[in-house]
Amino acid sequence: MSITESESNFNSLEKLSIKELLQGINQEDQTVALSVQKALPEIQKALEVIVQKMKAGGRLFYIGAGTSGRLGILDASECPPTFGVNHDKVIGIIAGGDNAIRKAVEFAEDDTDQAWRDLQEFNISEKDFLIGIAASGRTPYVIGGLKKALLNGITTACITCNPNSEIVEGSDFPIEVPVGPEFITGSTRMKAGTAQKMVLNMISTTAMIQLGHVKGNKMVDMQLSNDKLVERGTKMIMQELDIEFDTAKKLLLKYGSVRKAVASAKA
Repeated sequence: MSITESESNFNSLEKLSIKELLQGINQEDQTVALSVQKALPEIQKALEVIVQKMKAGGRLFYIGAGTSGRLGILDASECPPTFGVNHDKVIGIIAGGDNAIRKAVEFAEDDTDQAWRDLQEFNISEKDFLIGIAASGRTPYVIGGLKKALLNGITTACITCNPNSEIVEGSDFPIEVPVGPEFITGSTRMKAGTAQKMVLNMISTTAMIQLGHVKGNKMVDMQLSNDKLVERGTKMIMQELDIEFDTAKKLLLKYGSVRKAVASAKA
């Protein structure tokens, strides 16, 4: 039996109090970051190639099904507002299409050929990098996509919570994060999902920093999509240029980003 399907360390959950349930879930969650820490060397190897390809104009793709697919789409969708990159720089694809983001699409993950067809819509090529996300490591949709990508000269990685699973065969850079049994047996939306989210955060954030979208520790290219972000950007400019709030805000709104506003003032 795979680790992700192994029996929970807890039993008779329906008899536990709310306090006991929360303590049990938290106890399990505390192990996740340590599991991710052990995978840092593998994450680094993949990122060195990802950054190289993205600096040369390549794109980063995620494919997954169910929770794993949703996590990939979440990470990809947050890159444009956070780092100011185009929506086609990091692309998340889920088995079953966009309808599967909110509602499960029956048997979508079982088609070994569909992922490659989905990737073809974006004209994926050897310039790009593909990451398959599957907690179990045996999702046909993801495995089929990775293997077909390899045959077409595309560099691949995977994020899985089962060591030595089938998904590794389609991955140049396997990232294995075994987090042990779930609090509810087999519910990989919990610890496995948290581990995948942490790894995806590391990959996209590190890549964007390496691509120059962060200065100091600030998101200087973030999109000004709401009042909170306008205020945050204004304060960044105030700090950088030592100017008053109203002046900084006018600069920000005129130039559209913290980076451009600061550069114009220093020109």
